Amino acid sequence: MTIQPFQLTDGSTQLGVNTPANQTLQTQLLPHGEQHARTYHKVSNRKLRVLMVTPRYFPYMGGVENHVYQVARRLAHAGTDVTVLTTDPSRELQAAEEVAGVKIRRVVAWPAERDYYFAPQISNVIAAGGWDIVHLQSYHTLVAPLTMLAAKRAHIPYVVTFHGGGSSSDFRNHIRGLQQRLLRPLLAHAERLIAVANFEVNYYGSRLHLNSERFVVIPNGCDLPQVNESSNKGEGTLLMSIGRLEQYKGHHRMIAAMPYILAHYPDARLRILGEGPYKSELESQAHSLGLAGRIEIGGISATKRSEMAATVASADLVTLLSNYETHPIAALEALALKRPVLVANTSGLQELAERGLAKAIPLTSTPQEIATAAVQQLR
Repeated sequence: MTIQPFQLTDGSTQLGVNTPANQTLQTQLLPHGEQHARTYHKVSNRKLRVLMVTPRYFPYMGGVENHVYQVARRLAHAGTDVTVLTTDPSRELQAAEEVAGVKIRRVVAWPAERDYYFAPQISNVIAAGGWDIVHLQSYHTLVAPLTMLAAKRAHIPYVVTFHGGGSSSDFRNHIRGLQQRLLRPLLAHAERLIAVANFEVNYYGSRLHLNSERFVVIPNGCDLPQVNESSNKGEGTLLMSIGRLEQYKGHHRMIAAMPYILAHYPDARLRILGEGPYKSELESQAHSLGLAGRIEIGGISATKRSEMAATVASADLVTLLSNYETHPIAALEALALKRPVLVANTSGLQELAERGLAKAIPLTSTPQEIATAAVQQLR
């Protein structure tokens, strides 16, 4: 088995394993590799059929959505038959389409705009699809038990990637204990539990009483097209806070620090790169501080890789002051573009600091303390 580069549709190069896609996936995700997988399926004469299930997918934006997109399109490029199954609470999106070689299926979920929405058709798609393996991406919603239970009943092996050690939902935080008790038997039945950071192994292993040997750590990676940094640098000092627009992401902390940063860098600007339900609150905060002209809020589609790379490359400092993260792709992309990164010392973010890749400050830092840390990295 050799490793060789292959070209992706966007022109970027990745390292791929020169072996059938089904063998690659089995040896990476199942406990005992190809031999163990054969107890379930014989797929040597056809493409491996993989179903990735995620609560949300494009056009919704976020770390999990980007992770699923990047992994799914690479598997498809390597010859795997990949379908992403997701929900559509809005009932306005296409029920089926194909993007980057990956088939997308959307099922209706209700109630809309709630954290506890149901999508019972997930079970039907899993039962009827003839899948070789089901990969559950994110366990924080009711999509998780539906997916695992349906796969178990259909005798389809499944793996789980957790994606995070916290929740932006008050409802989910309130029922966290019940959720963990209900999900533990289904998680214990999974072929493999995938963590993107060591933090997740410790967090879920202790809370769910799962043996660490059930986990495999596969860190996130990133892939951005090359950019000419000098051609993308605008005027002034640009700080960038990246992530979905939700309160737990901590964008409000950077807004609060901006008046103190401006005392040192009068030309400073803040770009909050993301989309989400907290946008109006962030805009109100910026306006109340008289910073509306200094702060830009809005996202870039994860499919527009060149634009994303150019935008991040233009930053003088990238910040992620979230309440929790695991192994954020946004931070990795900034590091790949040689941008200094400032993070909160929480969950998986602290691991980046421990490896010397980012500077960490306490989550409880005051706006003045955040500004001081930012100014130190800008100098």
